[in-house]
Amino acid sequence: MTISTEARAAAGLSARIVPALGAVLLGLALFLGTGFAAPSAIHNATHDTRHSFGLPCH
Repeated sequence: MTISTEARAAAGLSARIVPALGAVLLGLALFLGTGFAAPSAIHNATHDTRHSFGLPCH
């Protein structure tokens, strides 16, 4: 069975998009999770980053 060039290109594209999308979603979850967290250690660790992105924390 032979695979066409288009099928290979589509498979290669999805093999790159899925991990990239997962990384973006994980990054957003971590950013938002620590951005609005209550413990002072997490708050202080991410304080400047939150303000640089325009997220209020006070």
